[in-house]
Amino acid sequence: MVKRIEKDRSRFRQILRGQIKKELRKYITRGEMIGKKGKDLVSIPVPQINLPRFRYGGKNTGGVGQGEGDIGTPIGRDGDEEGTGQAGEAPGEHLLEVDVSLEELAQLLGEELELPNIEPKGKKNIISEKDRYTGIAKSGPESLRHFKRTYKQALKRQIISGTYNPEDPIIVPFREDRRYRTWKTVSLPEASAVIIYMMDVSGSMGEEQKEIVRIESFWIDTWLHYQYKNLETRYLIHDAVAREVDEETFYHTRESGGTIISSAYKLAGNIIDEDYNPQDWNIYLMHFSDGDNWGEIDTDECIQIIENKLLPVANLFCYGQVESPYGSGQFIRDLEDYFESEEKLILSEIPDKEAIYKSIKDFLGKGK
Repeated sequence: MVKRIEKDRSRFRQILRGQIKKELRKYITRGEMIGKKGKDLVSIPVPQINLPRFRYGGKNTGGVGQGEGDIGTPIGRDGDEEGTGQAGEAPGEHLLEVDVSLEELAQLLGEELELPNIEPKGKKNIISEKDRYTGIAKSGPESLRHFKRTYKQALKRQIISGTYNPEDPIIVPFREDRRYRTWKTVSLPEASAVIIYMMDVSGSMGEEQKEIVRIESFWIDTWLHYQYKNLETRYLIHDAVAREVDEETFYHTRESGGTIISSAYKLAGNIIDEDYNPQDWNIYLMHFSDGDNWGEIDTDECIQIIENKLLPVANLFCYGQVESPYGSGQFIRDLEDYFESEEKLILSEIPDKEAIYKSIKDFLGKGK
């Protein structure tokens, strides 16, 4: 009986996983779930899925089929109330919020977008082995005995056999009641990585553009945290000048000045020089802008910094251009013309939230 219950729960979990994967594209383009992110879990709304279970009647109401009755008499308990409200033709929506680990979410993202695992570089690219508990078995070493599962199994057995006394609730586990944790050994990369996010916060970048950046950054973070044990994140914002800020400021600051993109690239280069030796660190640069820049002179300087300072040390340099009614959108075209065959430079146009899905695949699809 217990085996069957565990099997059913495992099957339910697989159904749930399939449901999340089926709707993952929709979740990727929505920002509400990011607000429900905890340290290791994120809450996801899924259609209601119920496990089969027994429903018991109230006490002292008689057994099934007792008493007189006519054909068509409704069966129910006394005191059942009639429903209120008008009838409707649309079905009700029943949603269940389930907690999914960020690791499992990253696995689903990788499967859905067919992302290859990253091949880290650097001297810190060491693989360590770790034992991870994965299930429950009837045999094993006493050091891995699962006391709660053992107690529950003994309690079930005594209730079924009729030997359980609520007045004297002593539970004595037998040998067959014992349950033990099982494990498997997994390999974990210990390479260190840093993501440096850069975002244009000039007057042409509105709240809608920042929301797109926020959603896409969440999924990129989730994937890279899954790939690397040690991951650091730095945030830079810029208009005509660049400065480093915390995560909260990064997503909620709005300036009204002009745009000099090279200021962010110079600051990113300085941070790498001071804190992240490319021999030891996997470096990811993510820049989001609406493509408006202050003149061709600064664009030429940006190209020189990317080519001579940033690309030689980075795993990837990703530039995402978020469409804005106020931005010219010229910058991505200038980069395309100059870096036509550069594999480390990934360019992606993001006109709206629906394009986030493709943009993530563009950025992470090469496994670098």
